[in-house]
Amino acid sequence: MSSKAVFYHAGCPVCIDAEKNLAYSLDPARFKLEIVHLGENKGRVPEAIASGVKSVPALLLGDEVYHINFGASIDDLK
Repeated sequence: MSSKAVFYHAGCPVCIDAEKNLAYSLDPARFKLEIVHLGENKGRVPEAIASGVKSVPALLLGDEVYHINFGASIDDLK
């Protein structure tokens, strides 16, 4: 059985690099990956905030948020 993983990003170079090098490295047998570009999907910003995302890029695995480097504050995406 796989768990859900959500990779939130804003399209910045840091985010794109993390998407290519980290998010797509997840084992697809363990995680069903969803990529969410918050710059293009502003309606998903409240969901990201409710999940605990403070900055992007961020990876949500189950209920745990992992902030990766720093591309942009979630407040900049509202």
